[in-house]
Amino acid sequence: MQRTRRVRRGRRRGFTLLEVLLVVGIIALLAAFVVPSFMGTQQSAENDIAKAMVDDGSQLATQLELFRMHMGKYPEELKELVEKPEGEDANKWHGPYINDLAKLKDPWGKELKYKYPGENRTEGYDLWSTGRDGEDGTDDDLSNWKKEQQS
Repeated sequence: MQRTRRVRRGRRRGFTLLEVLLVVGIIALLAAFVVPSFMGTQQSAENDIAKAMVDDGSQLATQLELFRMHMGKYPEELKELVEKPEGEDANKWHGPYINDLAKLKDPWGKELKYKYPGENRTEGYDLWSTGRDGEDGTDDDLSNWKKEQQS
């Protein structure tokens, strides 16, 4: 008994141009939906991080309160959390309250803004990020006060 083999000549095993184009089209369609979704997620995460940095209860807010408890007032500038004052206040200071002022940057690489006494909070200080655009006073600013409280 002799087995006969079918020999296929001229036909390669592989993908046709139509199959390749179909797969590329499907991938492009999926990317059109997925990429904008990731962009929105990243922007939302950056906003959440900045809001957490300036909110009451943040690590910075805790250090500012600790400074106030020791010194009897909030610092005039954030650098007072790092630098020991001179004079009679030097004995009250138990810092540094934070290690490095350079780390007080929002997710967009801009320094947080601080003002004491606060203009938007009747008691305490104003702490805010200028947001993605880096301009103060725009809609994307994130702060430790409610926008309705702004004057």
